[in-house]
Amino acid sequence: MDGYFLLKSVHIISATVLFGTGLGIAFFFLAGMRSGDDRMALFAARTTCLADMIFTLNAGIVQPVSGYALIRVAGHDPFAPWLLAAYGLYLLALACWLPVVWLQLRMRDMLAAKVAGLAFDEALFRRRFRLWFALGWPAFVALVAVVWLMVTRSL
Repeated sequence: MDGYFLLKSVHIISATVLFGTGLGIAFFFLAGMRSGDDRMALFAARTTCLADMIFTLNAGIVQPVSGYALIRVAGHDPFAPWLLAAYGLYLLALACWLPVVWLQLRMRDMLAAKVAGLAFDEALFRRRFRLWFALGWPAFVALVAVVWLMVTRSL
């Protein structure tokens, strides 16, 4: 396998991990929060935070690195409109993901306190959850659009 196809494979696999793990994490976290069982919600929150660090973070790092290498190897104009749009959409997804991770970590800690019988601010938890949910949508749409741009190479 030559370098280009190896890079392309890494890029596609990391995009799949980024997108698929994001969907899976969101579903798992949402299901845990809606379970009505504080221990299950805490398990979902802990697992979600761990999965984000193992899968999403690493795939999110590999994506721009492998993308840059592909641009160089394939001889694409790095300022082509479809690439500029992809960069912007990727940054939008990142700008949503960073506060989502912060919110997940805070909600995880709040649930751990609740399960331990400590003080729990239900209103704050609900606000954080609604913000977490709201931030997921633009990130999801942005990544769908990035995949579309990568496939079509057009704007």
